Amino acid sequence: MNIPRRYFLRLGVCAAALPAVSNVASAQQGSQAAPSPKGTRVITLGTKNVPQPVPGRAQSSNLLTVNNAQYVIDCGDGITRRLARLRTNFRTIDNIFITHPHSDHISGLGALMMVIYDSNRRNPVNIYGPPGTAASVKGLLEFLTVNSEIRISDGTHTVQANNLFKGHDAGVGVILQDANVKIIAAENSHFHFPPGSPGYGKYKSYSYRFDTADRSVVFTGDTGPSDAVVDLAKGADLLVSEVTNPVEDYKAQLIKAGRWPQMTPEEQAGILRHHFEEHLLPEEVGKLATRANVRTVVLTHLNDEYIPFAEQVKKHFSGQVLIAKDLMEF
Repeated sequence: MNIPRRYFLRLGVCAAALPAVSNVASAQQGSQAAPSPKGTRVITLGTKNVPQPVPGRAQSSNLLTVNNAQYVIDCGDGITRRLARLRTNFRTIDNIFITHPHSDHISGLGALMMVIYDSNRRNPVNIYGPPGTAASVKGLLEFLTVNSEIRISDGTHTVQANNLFKGHDAGVGVILQDANVKIIAAENSHFHFPPGSPGYGKYKSYSYRFDTADRSVVFTGDTGPSDAVVDLAKGADLLVSEVTNPVEDYKAQLIKAGRWPQMTPEEQAGILRHHFEEHLLPEEVGKLATRANVRTVVLTHLNDEYIPFAEQVKKHFSGQVLIAKDLMEF
């Protein structure tokens, strides 16, 4: 089906970006075929930036395919339905990467694991991420074990869930290299825990770089300004970056959602500090992209009022800037 050019413009993508997202319309209509076997494709499965589920948008999740191999980056709520819209073969997902264990990046992991298990996959699925990933996978496996034991008992499955998924607390540097891609992790600046807090010295947040034969793609995950992310993204073809709105707008968003009055003054101060210091404003994305000399920026992890974001990034970056929607391909 041919979609008029103005449809893409309504999605907030400039005319120059149209060739890069030629498959968007078919993906959004649920008619997109399984990933093509050649080349590197990047699909923003979910682009929403809050822990609460919302109609019409999935939380942070991405899919990178290389030569028909699938690599999932983050598993926010809604990821399984987004993959289903792409007609993904769940039995062929070998590797999953978690940037950090905040709920909007990991709450869909259990559902994805369940779907993979019920698809009668036989070979192990590896789930990589910063410290806390292995513990999260272990906890989810306790949940999956009930279904697994029932399936085995009724004769419909023979593989135990505990034998199918392997969680890995990865370090920084090269964490995986196979025939299709080299994947490098760097610790970013999303976490700044005070001494004595439960997470101090225990949890980290990562950004990832995927180098393939035809492209280099960096996913920032959630981060504040970070020299480590700049170094990771040097010369990348595509920087898939989080972006956030100013603190005043964010506070208004919390008030509108009814969350602000439910917080203590300490929680209110903490969430505003976290938002300002540990996320990227559009201008900071532009500065990061320029320092790293990347070719194209894709903005994701968005709220609902993001029309000026691309223009604000372009104040500091001369390359192409695109605004992601769920199920866009870049």
